[in-house]
Amino acid sequence: MDSRSLGLLVVIAGVAVILISGAIAVGAFPWFGRLPGDFRHEGDNVRVYAPIASMLLISVVLSVALAVFSRLR
Repeated sequence: MDSRSLGLLVVIAGVAVILISGAIAVGAFPWFGRLPGDFRHEGDNVRVYAPIASMLLISVVLSVALAVFSRLR
């Protein structure tokens, strides 16, 4: 892979990350972060949030996308 196509791939990935995170920020995915398995604890002075299930979902989606991309190349 030459440097021009690698640069284009990095730019496309960056734009995709910005669009997806913007969609999450405006509420396009209201279920994201509230899956069963996402740990949330709110005390008087402490708020703890560990999105375990959401991060596992992102990991699976990215793994599948990278596997498909590597097969197409």
